[in-house]
Amino acid sequence: MRRALMIFSSSSLLLCGALVSRAGAVNAAPSDPFVRGAPAQTLPGLKPLPQPAPTSDRSAVPGGAGASALPPLGAPRVSSSGSQTKVVFDLPPGVGYVLTPGFGGMQLELSGVRAAPSVTGRLGMNVGEYRVVPVAGGAQLSLGTAFSLGLSAGWRASEATIASGGRVLILEFGPALQGGAAPSVRGTVRADQAVNPGRLVLTPPSLEAPKAPDAAVPASPAPATAGVSAPGLPGLSRALPAAAAPTSGPGSADQVPPGDAAGNAGGSLPAPAAGLPGAQDSDPNVLRGKAQGAVQAGALLGAPRIGKNPGVTRVVLDLPPGSSFSITPGALGLSIDLSGAGADEQMSGAVSSELLGWRYSSAGDHSNVTLLSASALTERSGWHSVLLPPVSGSDRSRLAIDLSPAFANTTPLLPVERVLAAVPPVRSAALGFAGNVLVRPSVVIDAGHGGRDPGAVGLVTEKAVVLDVALRVRSYLQAAGVDVIMSRDSDRELFLDKTTDLNARAALGYKGAQLFVSIHANSMEPVNVLRGYGIETWWNNNNPGSPLLAGALQSSVIQVTGAYDQGLKSSRSLAVLRGSKIPAALVEIGFVGHPVDGGNLQDNNYLERVALGIARGIRQALVSNIAAH
Repeated sequence: MRRALMIFSSSSLLLCGALVSRAGAVNAAPSDPFVRGAPAQTLPGLKPLPQPAPTSDRSAVPGGAGASALPPLGAPRVSSSGSQTKVVFDLPPGVGYVLTPGFGGMQLELSGVRAAPSVTGRLGMNVGEYRVVPVAGGAQLSLGTAFSLGLSAGWRASEATIASGGRVLILEFGPALQGGAAPSVRGTVRADQAVNPGRLVLTPPSLEAPKAPDAAVPASPAPATAGVSAPGLPGLSRALPAAAAPTSGPGSADQVPPGDAAGNAGGSLPAPAAGLPGAQDSDPNVLRGKAQGAVQAGALLGAPRIGKNPGVTRVVLDLPPGSSFSITPGALGLSIDLSGAGADEQMSGAVSSELLGWRYSSAGDHSNVTLLSASALTERSGWHSVLLPPVSGSDRSRLAIDLSPAFANTTPLLPVERVLAAVPPVRSAALGFAGNVLVRPSVVIDAGHGGRDPGAVGLVTEKAVVLDVALRVRSYLQAAGVDVIMSRDSDRELFLDKTTDLNARAALGYKGAQLFVSIHANSMEPVNVLRGYGIETWWNNNNPGSPLLAGALQSSVIQVTGAYDQGLKSSRSLAVLRGSKIPAALVEIGFVGHPVDGGNLQDNNYLERVALGIARGIRQALVSNIAAH
């Protein structure tokens, strides 16, 4: 007891001494309340990446023993500050490089260096997967971003000479950055991959299995980052497509619907992405299944293999034998539960515009794979999947998943779904003098363009696809008891002069009809084509019922098609709408140049769904008596 008291007394004396010392320091501070010097500044440090495992020169660099004479490529130094990520490369003497910004990030081709293959799951807030692929006489590097890079948008590049006399290449990435390559850059900048998809050579969307279950280079576990934008995946946020730029000034007398002019601009469009083999229109997505073979104790799921095509990101999971899976789509992406296979905890962010990140978690022989998408997914929209058997020399089945916000529901409608409920008669404003006269409702359907005016041109031609949909809409409405006035029912224009043609279409919206609906297809300049997909509906202030009609159409078409919802638009005065005397709206049913959305417009099932959606929206507007507003 006495010993304990002595210890306690000594500790108290030490504590008191520390407090007295601290109080003395406070009392000794100057009484001047003003700071006479500049506050201390802490600049973000550049943290070097871990070096890859040692690899012999012969195996690391194609080209044989001569490659060993080349200087090695060092690991980049990385810094994230605010919404920007900086990546700095030391350039050995004599090295040359080519920068290629694109829809999935930056590709950097180096000549005159040697490198070992490696993959890093995440570099910083705006740079996800970092991949190094050795080639003869150099290396190809890929830095993934969750936002598209243009020739001057989303990134900056510069060169500098450091104190040692060496050169460094400084790359900065951020969704709001502008500038591209500075004059100090001595390398070459190639065109945007969005209009040159043939440049995609680093991560092809291969469905071939690796040579052995562990042959794939695993992604390094990513360090934790501050801030959570989505559950479970730090620092990730959705990237939504930008709206099309105006084609002419507001209020122009001959202003055409958005996108009509852009489709005919010069420049090449990206080719449609290759579909998954064996996918069925009746059921495009496999939600559950089982890999071939017997369960192997202790089997681990390897890192996903990822390929990027314009508008589509493909994820391939090589499933251990006997493992089963269940896929649940949701607002944030896909959750894939596996039994019979474990997984190492790892994750990656900012993979591409379609795949914002992925994460593995595991408990024993059960594991989960989370794929964060750029838009909400349903069972039949936003993604496609297929389960493929093992290839020769491998025992692993392949679960292949394509992600794209532009994937719509292209399954065929059931016979019971192809019926539009009858529309009751309406009171006629034109015959109001005769009392409460009930007549068949009348609707104007305007199929845009025609004849020598093709409209937007991409994977389809606007004038043809909108006429196809308009004729289908007419069939639905007529069967439901609606009189339909067509602006055209064949490949012709009303007038050769564009302004006269638009005014003539608008003039069909007279008092004898209840609603006016114009059908168009959208487009964007080739350099921006990957940013445009989905359905949008336009309205003008020509009638109080116009925004109500537009809302009914947009909601119905999205519900039936599962297409990406671009929402309602009213920022432009459109001649075909403002000249109508009755509630009027213009539906853009898709983007003709997008590699996925253009494919939707080529699909008969999709066109039938669009037509049914428009017809249902018109019926809702009629029974709601929108024309009376």
